[in-house]
Amino acid sequence: MHSPVAQFEIKPLVELSLGGYDVSFTNSSLFMLLAIGVSSIFLISAMRRADMVPGRMQGMAEMMYEFVAEMVRSNVGREGRPYFPFIFTLFVFLLFGNMLGLIPYSYTFTSQIIVTFAMAAFVFVGVTIIALCKHGLHFFSFFVPAGAPKVLIPFLIVIEVISYFVRPVSLSVRLFANMLAGHTMLKVFAGLAVMISGAGGLAMAGSLLPFVALIGLTGLEVLVAALQAYVFTILTCMYLNDALHLH
Repeated sequence: MHSPVAQFEIKPLVELSLGGYDVSFTNSSLFMLLAIGVSSIFLISAMRRADMVPGRMQGMAEMMYEFVAEMVRSNVGREGRPYFPFIFTLFVFLLFGNMLGLIPYSYTFTSQIIVTFAMAAFVFVGVTIIALCKHGLHFFSFFVPAGAPKVLIPFLIVIEVISYFVRPVSLSVRLFANMLAGHTMLKVFAGLAVMISGAGGLAMAGSLLPFVALIGLTGLEVLVAALQAYVFTILTCMYLNDALHLH
């Protein structure tokens, strides 16, 4: 049986070098492009006719749009409207990337910590710049909880600063760890079912149990893939809300 973590190996498909740095086009790059391509084709195809009575694809696209729009409205308010295109794109990119990774022999780029950290760092730097542009130096009052006793303020500032700078780490690790753990479990149960069934005889009947577990885990992974895209996006909305409204 292949190692369960072999599926996460990054393989160069087109080897490239720039200034001594490896900038090869990898399997991870390929599935990022596929996530963009498949999601674009889906949305364009679904909304091309824009019928008054939507079909299945148009209904799904509109439901996705309304879902993210409501998420932005309820978590950021009216001031979040200019940022809706970015948040919608982020959600769709993660959703399709996670779902594509569930197809056998595909690759899940969100199982790479460098990918999720790069996205989380982009969100973190972006909302910090937005806060600085909107509030100027008043932004730093964010690290002083309102109504806190004066004697505790120095300690609270340290805690608030640490918790603020930990945001990109927690945001990236949550997505990475969930996708990594789920796909590893799928690989382990799939390998177990194949190994037991390959023994032949009565052992084949024993392969039914891991096979049933594999079907259940696959259904659970579909839910996790959608849920993790949602969690990453709603936390982005909450960070944006902090940047726009402070305390």
